Amino acid sequence: MTRRHFLLGGTGAMVLAAGMRSMTAAETFEITKSDAEWRRILTPAQYATLRHEVTEPPFSSPLDREKRRGTFACAGCGLDLYSSATKFDSRTGWPSFWTPLENAVGTRRDLSLGMPRTEVHCRRCGGHLGHVFNDGPKPTGLRYCMNGTAMVFKPV
Repeated sequence: MTRRHFLLGGTGAMVLAAGMRSMTAAETFEITKSDAEWRRILTPAQYATLRHEVTEPPFSSPLDREKRRGTFACAGCGLDLYSSATKFDSRTGWPSFWTPLENAVGTRRDLSLGMPRTEVHCRRCGGHLGHVFNDGPKPTGLRYCMNGTAMVFKPV
């Protein structure tokens, strides 16, 4: 390894690290809990997804196959996020929606994989839900690709 490769690799790692989203003191949410409190109330999978942005394996969530009428809510704080009327089968292996409920989610730029994406989180507790992409169906053309572990389903 040459000095040039070492320096370029270090610079790339710093850029990636700078792009990774993490909750900062500047971000405030209606519901805040200590890390210990989140660990106590969430399952290990929910905690990993909501608090540390771990993506569940594709096709692993029962919510991807959920077809009943109802509402998908944040597993962290219970805020209603998506109506089953906006759910569609994206064939990606994750529950997908073409729009969230009004005032349910927040977004921010995410460069954690070295490419720009839009991260989606619960607007009330800040829990990581997934990402939104511009390859969804009409009428919005958006695909809110969510982790099933980040949500609970409330049938009507």
